[in-house]
Amino acid sequence: MCPDRIPAVTQDKQIQPDNRCSAKRRDSIISYQERISYQSIAGIDFMKTLQDYIDKLNSLNFKEMYNNDFFWTWDKTDDELEAVFTVADALRFMRENNISTKVFESGLGISIFRDNSTRTRFSFASACNLLGLEVQDLDEKKSQIAHGETVRETANMVSFMADVIGIRDDMYIGKGHAYQKEFMEAVTEGNKDGILEQRPTLVNLQCDVDHPTQCMADMLHIIHEFGGVENLKGKKIAMTWAYSPSYGKPLSVPQGVIGLMTRFGMDVVLAHPEGYDVMPEVEEIAKKNAEKNGGSFTKTNDMAEAFKDADIVYPKSWAPFAAMEKRTNLYAEGDFDGIDKLEKELLAQNAEHKDWACTEELMKTTKDGKALYLHCLPADITGVSCETGEVDASVFDRYRIPLYKEASFKPYVIAAMIMLSKFENPQDILKKLEVKAAPRIME
Repeated sequence: MCPDRIPAVTQDKQIQPDNRCSAKRRDSIISYQERISYQSIAGIDFMKTLQDYIDKLNSLNFKEMYNNDFFWTWDKTDDELEAVFTVADALRFMRENNISTKVFESGLGISIFRDNSTRTRFSFASACNLLGLEVQDLDEKKSQIAHGETVRETANMVSFMADVIGIRDDMYIGKGHAYQKEFMEAVTEGNKDGILEQRPTLVNLQCDVDHPTQCMADMLHIIHEFGGVENLKGKKIAMTWAYSPSYGKPLSVPQGVIGLMTRFGMDVVLAHPEGYDVMPEVEEIAKKNAEKNGGSFTKTNDMAEAFKDADIVYPKSWAPFAAMEKRTNLYAEGDFDGIDKLEKELLAQNAEHKDWACTEELMKTTKDGKALYLHCLPADITGVSCETGEVDASVFDRYRIPLYKEASFKPYVIAAMIMLSKFENPQDILKKLEVKAAPRIME
């Protein structure tokens, strides 16, 4: 192993140098160190040894996360959220420094995607693999669920030797979170009955209410871009609806954003055309968070107002809450003619608001004309993925690299959620990994 890639605390263990380090590897080390140096010069004071992350974790109270699930961000304390960010950064630090983060010798992560997914699906698989877990995806179309298998039976049958369950169920209001709860109640009972030797924990990969892995990744990206949590107070973030030529997109991202960002003293603005409301109970959570943390939560039906002097913008399409409730009821009734009619109505409603788009002109009105542009991806890009969409192609292209960096935080956030749920003292685990100093890639 290259000694340069071992954090300072490990070097104190007097590990002997290995002269087999390649020139290419040494170049990458130098590049990494230069980047850290540049960040320090820029006023970004990120942690530089694994011990820094361990010390941070020692200052936080997150004991209730052990053997617990991650449903919504607002279920978690400030310390627990900070613990997720800290472990995520620690795991990234270790991977960048070629230190293995394999904490499971065997085990399974079970993924259940009841809606299409690219980023979240692969982020969950990457997170499990990072920790040493294999992944088995449950394809409901290829299972006995299609033949009437109950949730209780499915939950127990897929959970043998599983450590974590990742579920995405976001399309039907009142159903997604309920399904996740029912699933986990079944495995809890299975564990108590001796069917399962352990209780796997849940990571919510998106439900009808919140998208915690996405919003936590968004937040960690923001923290890095602005140089730390302490620099976020008073920053304005505009969570705005934007036009899309499709309908039925979940509300969980805008709801997750206003439910999380209001906890950091930020001025959060929710903007959408009349009738595109999100769940009122989530708005109440955002209001209470703002009152408690010294920021603000406001609403507007004017996209330009939301963008003006914003430090961060997040333009994204979603379906009206009332329409999503109606669609859920129509599916429950098996009224497919009604569903088709509703879809046409919503597409026509969307078309009335094509001017709700992230344009170059709007971006010029943001703080110094340089607001950080966020999106959960894939974005509807005007002239690229659709004729008219959420964002101008020139805006998207200018922010492509930051957008991909934003997405890159998600595997580490998910891995952190898993680690905090499966290990009572993750600090000790990180320390053992450091002392072991097993290279992820053999030299």
